[in-house]
Amino acid sequence: MSRICQITGKKAMVGNNVSHSNRKTKRTFNPNLQDKRFYVPEEKKWITIKVSTSGIKIINKKGIYACLQEARAKGFIRERAEKKPAKVSA
Repeated sequence: MSRICQITGKKAMVGNNVSHSNRKTKRTFNPNLQDKRFYVPEEKKWITIKVSTSGIKIINKKGIYACLQEARAKGFIRERAEKKPAKVSA
């Protein structure tokens, strides 16, 4: 899975390491992501999402259900496809 927050959409940025002699080498700045379980009372189930620490603060402020709706509308969270019943050969 990629390093992208499923609530805020934060992802890795590219920048430079700058040494004392001012040499620059490329590096990445990764977001502080946590795998976190949340209970969604409206859906009556637990979900696990990859969320940044600022995303956790947003969930605490707005509520998990409102954040999930926004993230689904923005395309940060995709719903899993329902499993189709097994085909029975006659």
